[in-house]
This record gives sequence, structure tokens and C-alpha cells, in this order.
Amino acid sequence: MSTLDVARAELALVVLYLNKAEARDKICRAIQYGSKFLSNGEPGTAQNVDKSTTLARKVFRLFKFVNDLHALISPTPAGTPLPLALLGKSKNALLSTFLLLDQIVWLGRSGIYKNKERTELIGRISLYCWMGSSICSTLVEIGELGRLSASMKKLEKDLRDTNKYKNEQYRSKLKKSNERSLALIKAGMDIVVAVGLLQLAPKKVTPRVTGAFGFVTSLISCYQLLPSPHKTKTP
Repeated sequence: MSTLDVARAELALVVLYLNKAEARDKICRAIQYGSKFLSNGEPGTAQNVDKSTTLARKVFRLFKFVNDLHALISPTPAGTPLPLALLGKSKNALLSTFLLLDQIVWLGRSGIYKNKERTELIGRISLYCWMGSSICSTLVEIGELGRLSASMKKLEKDLRDTNKYKNEQYRSKLKKSNERSLALIKAGMDIVVAVGLLQLAPKKVTPRVTGAFGFVTSLISCYQLLPSPHKTKTP
């Protein structure tokens, strides 16, 4: 392939990535929490960027609650233990509720809904729902990683006389394990972000700590949304 062909292929991946509303939302989220880290809760340009980006992101999430509502009523994969299935459904229910309530918060902060006190109350309730969904996600990932680890150990015993990294099934499980480990880190850090936004521990989880954790989880989300590059044959 020529240099132009490679550049064209790379640009096509960038276009594909930026065409996703979810990807644009996570980029805005990185800007939001990066600004929160810089401002540390102090008035100024960084705090203004934080507030304006927070409000702008809510537009990207219009009717997004339908996604988790659909996941909530969909059947769980066969073989999933009941506790993990219940945790997964709880996560879907809490996240869907958060996104639905977030629409009301957007109406309030954009001036369409006039009751400011109720808007703030709904905003706090929605954040508690998000924190609950993050806790459920953390527990689900821990459980799924335990299941994956057990199946990988069993497979390693069967492949002890061969190179396990050449086995497609083992590589697939290893990839899933890495993906779930990253999702576990993200979910755990999101709990800290929720604690910071709710100001449940203001002395320990300051706006700067909230911003730092939120920025890192935003980068993780951006990475998780990256399209898989197409394998190209070299002459």
C-alpha cells in the first residue's frame, strides 16, 4: 500500500469514530473533567468550560435511556449465574433511570423547566442512580473476571503440552479478560467520580480529584469506542 492509501485508511477510521454520537460525547466528557481538574472548583475560564460542556453533553444523551431499557428487558446470555444476571439488570435499570432523569435536569438548566429546587433534587437523585449503576458494573466485572479466570485455568491444563498463545480460544478469552479488567478499573473510578459530584466526601474527593478520575475514565471510554483497524495484506 502507498502512503496515500494508508493515510486514507487511517482518516476513514477517524471519520467512522467521530460519526458516533457516543464517541463525541466521551470526547466532550474528557474536556468537561479536564476543565474541572484545572479549575479545582474555583471561578474562572476552566470552570465556565466545565459548566458549558456539562450542559452540552446532555443533548448527546437525549433518549439514550432507551438503550439500557432495551437491555433491561432483553434475556441474559445462557449460563449466566443468577446473582450476576440480577446485578446486570440492576445496572441497566439504574443507568436507564439516570439518563431519563438527566433529561429533566437538562430541561431545568436550559430554562425550559422553571422549578430550580426540584431540578437540583432530581439531579442528585440521578447521580445516585449513576453511582449505583457503577457499583453494579464493578461487581459484575469482578464476577465475570472470576468466571473467565476459572475457564482459562482449565484451558491451560488442556494446553500444557502446547503453546497456549497459539490457541485461538485461549487468545479470545485473554482478550475478553483484558477488556473486562479495563471495564472494572473504569467502573471503580466512576464510583469515585460520583462521590465527588455528590460531594459525599468533600475533604478527600475534591473537585480536582473528581476531575482527574473523570478525565481518566473518559479516556478509557474513548479507547473502548475505537474501531478495529482492518487488516491489510502487505506485498
